[in-house]
Amino acid sequence: MPHFDLVIIGTGSGNSIPGPEFGHWSIAIVEDGLFGGTCLNVGCIPTKMFVHPAELAAASRHGRPLGVELTLDAVDWAGIRERIFGRLDAIEAAGRAYREGPECPNVTVFAGRGAFTGPKTLRIAKHDGGTVQITGEKFVLAAGSWAVVPEIPGLADGGVPFHTSDTIMRLEALPERLAILGGGYIAAEFAHVFSAFGVDVTQIARGPRLLRAQDTDISEQFTKEASARYRVLLETTVRSVSRSGAGVLLDVATREGPQRIEADVLLVAAGRRPNGEHLDAAAAGIELDGRGRVIVDDFQQTTAEGIYALGDVSSQHQLKHVANHEARVVKHNLAHPGTPIRADHRFVPAAVFADPQIASVGITERYARKHNIPYLVATQAYADIAAGWAREDTGHFLKVLADPATGQLLGAHAIGPEAATVIQPLIQAMSFGQSAHEVARGQYWIHPALSELVENALLGLGAPQD
Repeated sequence: MPHFDLVIIGTGSGNSIPGPEFGHWSIAIVEDGLFGGTCLNVGCIPTKMFVHPAELAAASRHGRPLGVELTLDAVDWAGIRERIFGRLDAIEAAGRAYREGPECPNVTVFAGRGAFTGPKTLRIAKHDGGTVQITGEKFVLAAGSWAVVPEIPGLADGGVPFHTSDTIMRLEALPERLAILGGGYIAAEFAHVFSAFGVDVTQIARGPRLLRAQDTDISEQFTKEASARYRVLLETTVRSVSRSGAGVLLDVATREGPQRIEADVLLVAAGRRPNGEHLDAAAAGIELDGRGRVIVDDFQQTTAEGIYALGDVSSQHQLKHVANHEARVVKHNLAHPGTPIRADHRFVPAAVFADPQIASVGITERYARKHNIPYLVATQAYADIAAGWAREDTGHFLKVLADPATGQLLGAHAIGPEAATVIQPLIQAMSFGQSAHEVARGQYWIHPALSELVENALLGLGAPQD
């Protein structure tokens, strides 16, 4: 039975761990899918490469209030798709070849699905049909997540073809009609892309608003704007899905009563679930929570000694920048077990690259109220700064929350142009303990730039209370 000093399951952020400091270790890498993980192949990178041309396609809508009349003549879906995956597939193949090649003589790559059969013992069902069992001194679980498919008649039994975020970007052609099941950020981004490209989109959400995890004001504004662009059905459940010619037919229950929705393509965007359950983790003494997430401590160590986990398989934040941070923590703790470091999850930002764009960090006003946290709040509209005037922007804003006594920022939530970039100074302030007043008054702010949104929002909080 082959034995390794280190076994890594998953090649997303986990693939960043092997380096010169482990050159004397024997390392096994186990990958069941594409090299590079979710982000590179089916997640943040390809989706944002679709989002940018979608923004260009939507220019006619944004130009009209500014007196610029534009028309969208055509969308070369196949050309866009090939540009994106022609690049990313080459990166995926090169990453695999590098790890399998002479540049990594201490690394053995196993293409297949690994599952534990005992403590620090892994059985790999190889893609070539064979099986192999290996053991390791140390393990890193970086196995990611999988796209959830709800138990809906027609979907659960495999009777109706559908797509998830893993497959929708490789469609052969743009459909005329697309139904999207889900109210979260994945659904929001794809609704933006396909509607901008001229597809008739219907989005179906169970809740009363889209993006309900966001600050309530943000969620309400986004729902309002999305509903003006394409059909949004709220508080709606799908009772069954069936074939309809070359497409699909959805029987849904809405607030107004039952309806039938026909579409050429169905996208199921109901979230992603950690792959912990697929690892037979209990056989290795690794505990999971109720959602199949591997439980880790502050050092990213699981409940089994010598076994670490990172990224979607163990984190409540399914975000690439979080997985990268956790990989750096694990890498240090493997190389320097006598001086381990903790992961820092205090201020984790996230963004939704839809139209309008959304970004957030820290607590929401809803959370502060629920947990009786004292706070000050200020909201700055894009429409009230010069860069917003230039865009004739309406309805978009930045909201900031701060501790009344210290002025320390508790949260920030933005909806509008370049929100993910606009919010970065606030993430920095929270991470380095800078008060709202210090950030607002202690530096120049370029005029007239979108960053003035941050300056004015912070000034709106005032100085800390005595």
